[in-house]
Formats: sequence, C-alpha cells, structure tokens
Amino acid sequence: MADGVRVRYFAAAAEAAGREEETLDAVPTVGELRAVLLARYGDAMSRVLASGSFLVDGVVSRDDSRTLGARVDVLPPFAGG
Repeated sequence: MADGVRVRYFAAAAEAAGREEETLDAVPTVGELRAVLLARYGDAMSRVLASGSFLVDGVVSRDDSRTLGARVDVLPPFAGG
C-alpha cells in the first residue's frame, strides 16, 4: 500500500459513514479496516459489516487477513435473487 487506501461506500454503508468515499492511511488488511470503520462509525457500520463484504481491488473478500490494495469498496448486503 503506497499513500493510503481509497475506501468507497455504497448504499447503507454510505449512510453509516456519512460519505461516499475517503482515503485512509496505514490500514494494511481487511481486518484492520473493519476495526477502523467500527471505531469511526459505530453501530450503524457494525450492522452493515455484519453481513456485508469488502471488494478489494475487484475481488469480494470477507477474509480479515487479506492485504488491501489501492481501493476497497464497502458493500452492504444486497437483497434480490
């Protein structure tokens, strides 16, 4: 990770964060990103992350040990079928 990771939020994740994107420094893994988001955005983000997922450079991941790249999308659970 170079100068930070661009985090984009969608739907309920954007509502929980109060923004559509931000850049975070020194967040090397999905697990550490999850911890940062929970600390910053509390219960609303906790509900999103409980069943949502992360899209790390185009690949869906729920693995806390996965290394982050340049961009991560925080995806809420999607309804449908």
